[in-house]
Amino acid sequence: MKFRLPRPASLTSGLFWRTFLLLSVLTTLSMSAWFGMINYVQREPLAQQTAAQVVSVVTITRAALTHSATDLRRELLFELVSNEGIRVFTMEDDDEVAAPPSSGLMADIQTLVRAKLGADTRFSSEVNGVPGYWVSFKIADDRYWLMLERERLQGPVEWLGWAGMVALVSLLGAALISSLINLPLKRLTAAAREIAQGRHPEPLPELGPQEVRQANRSFNQMVDDLRQVESDRAVILAGISHDLRTPLARMQLEVEMANLSQEAREGMQSDIAQMDAIIAQFLDYAKPTEASSFINVDMAALLADCAHEAGRHADVKVTAELPEQAHVLGNATDLKRVIGNLVENARRYGKTPDADVTEIDIKCSVRGMHTAKRVVVEVQDHGVGVPEGQIAQLLKPFTRLDTARGQANGAGLGLAIVDRVLARHEAELEVANREGGGLKFTITLRAL
Repeated sequence: MKFRLPRPASLTSGLFWRTFLLLSVLTTLSMSAWFGMINYVQREPLAQQTAAQVVSVVTITRAALTHSATDLRRELLFELVSNEGIRVFTMEDDDEVAAPPSSGLMADIQTLVRAKLGADTRFSSEVNGVPGYWVSFKIADDRYWLMLERERLQGPVEWLGWAGMVALVSLLGAALISSLINLPLKRLTAAAREIAQGRHPEPLPELGPQEVRQANRSFNQMVDDLRQVESDRAVILAGISHDLRTPLARMQLEVEMANLSQEAREGMQSDIAQMDAIIAQFLDYAKPTEASSFINVDMAALLADCAHEAGRHADVKVTAELPEQAHVLGNATDLKRVIGNLVENARRYGKTPDADVTEIDIKCSVRGMHTAKRVVVEVQDHGVGVPEGQIAQLLKPFTRLDTARGQANGAGLGLAIVDRVLARHEAELEVANREGGGLKFTITLRAL
């Protein structure tokens, strides 16, 4: 079983981005349809208006050049360029003429202009490297080019600027709407994450739309109920510890003072110790892990202490491979309980075959860099391992695979406690059989 470290959400998985993209697509489609409709409706009137303008300019220019005095013609051409943006050139046989504009609107304009000026009227988008809207005309046997600035014929283009402004405002509005929708859910998600990490979040504001108010009100009530449950549980745990362990202590004293054989006394003492250990396991499993108690913990030093304590048992041989330091954020007491439970599990169930001792390997390493830096802890024994199909059951409460790992006393909560504590630390736990025999636990914690 694995607990995955949280990963950043992709752009398409968040509600904000989904809502924003949906509104953006709808806005874009709406504006495209609107622009296409306007362009279709205005195409014929605009073509007629533009063609009439071109014909009028060509006719007036040709008439002015035809009827003006020769000595005043240069001045007239200069005035046309200055005031009207019109330039007239003599058409030469070696002119480099580019193809005329190929849009549907321009094709309609050219058809209408040819109908007025003649079928031999030529059009071009560029002559001799000079861009513009070029139209040919004749005066007697001489042919001329008349060049109009493109801006005079780009009526619809001025709408593009306004369309861009509208699109920008629409996208900003979509972002605002998405934020307003996403903000309450983002607050709710953050508060739920705090609860999952063992903290008590601040009450959510009971404002906004009715659905948001009801959701926040229900969540706040749930937080209050959970806080009361935790308070009651603390009182119950204290009562259980006192009410059960006091009689056990009295029984232990009576066994010590009773006139019993050594074998009977040791058996009763073993039973009492087992009962006390089961009570301790229940209390550890039920005890919450407060995220507010997390501090900077050196896992290398903590593992060294655990290895030293485990090595005190005559039937345990511990091999430790530890770095100089490996810092994580967590509860030192709970993390030490995790390692202690794994070592105790190995001592009870992972005895090396054909040997009088349990060989336990404890390893720690720091992997990755920067935000991907992780502390990896491995605890493994050299026993017989567990059938692959039963590994997933190891972390379930009250589960004991005695048939696979040998008989032992306990309530089956040791590994469940490990599972529970590491989940509160947002750590990753992997259980697998070790190559060569035995069971291997791999813990991955976010490094500091």
